[in-house]
Amino acid sequence: MRTVYLNGQFLPENEAKISIFDRSFLFADGVYEVTSVLEGKLIDFKGHMTRLQRSLSELNYEFKPDIDQLLEAHRELIKLNNITEGLIYLQVSRGSAGDRDFAIKKDTQPTIVMFTQEKSLIKSPLAERGQKIITFPDIRWRRSDIKTVQLLYASLLKTEAAAKGADDAWMLLDGFVTEGSSNNAYIVTEDGTIVTRELSNDILHGITRASVLKCAEELQLKIEERHFTLEEAQNAKEAFSTSASGFVCPVAEIDGKKIGEGVPGPIAKRLREIYIKANLDTAI
Repeated sequence: MRTVYLNGQFLPENEAKISIFDRSFLFADGVYEVTSVLEGKLIDFKGHMTRLQRSLSELNYEFKPDIDQLLEAHRELIKLNNITEGLIYLQVSRGSAGDRDFAIKKDTQPTIVMFTQEKSLIKSPLAERGQKIITFPDIRWRRSDIKTVQLLYASLLKTEAAAKGADDAWMLLDGFVTEGSSNNAYIVTEDGTIVTRELSNDILHGITRASVLKCAEELQLKIEERHFTLEEAQNAKEAFSTSASGFVCPVAEIDGKKIGEGVPGPIAKRLREIYIKANLDTAI
């Protein structure tokens, strides 16, 4: 049985309980981060904590996290659950004011939850064969840059994609790709340029995205941050996604059309290798 973290305590998962009036449960009033663990160490922890602080600030949370304490708690969870490869999920909600009320009450204590998930990240059959993607309209709240727990639409898309024999979904807004259901989206043009949507309120400011673009720069690859259409994606030389759990994951097909040769392309494969190596070297 896993040991989890709840408001400063490490508990067996079946003993961890929160109030039914917690605002994450009633209003999806919470934010989260997922940090990868490789060889028992944390990947991109600083970046995830910086984004956590931004998400809290954008939603006007009074709570200011103690990053050193969170780092210590992450490491303790890794130790207690003997995790060598996998994920740590961290969620901060606005907590419970003792009843259901739309209006946010000041001085409410936050609820902080953390748990581990064992998962093979480096060896990925999906990355080896390439994802099959299908597209859906992007009808989310237009603050996709805030990493909130409002994930129902993403959950519905992933479920429908699986039912249709696909691996994941990319979303379209006004004819242009925004991002995947839980990842950032990229294409590679015929001249080898990596194209991904520019940062805005329409996409999550991915921590893995930032690291992968840095790897691409070090490989002297050309990068364009701009809108791209579904048609451009389907006619691209390569396509891939990035996320904390998927790293760089090639795309082989979009809406039934093969991308390139229909197998993972060399740029995506190389970026995945470089990203893993670079982050193993800097893991904490």
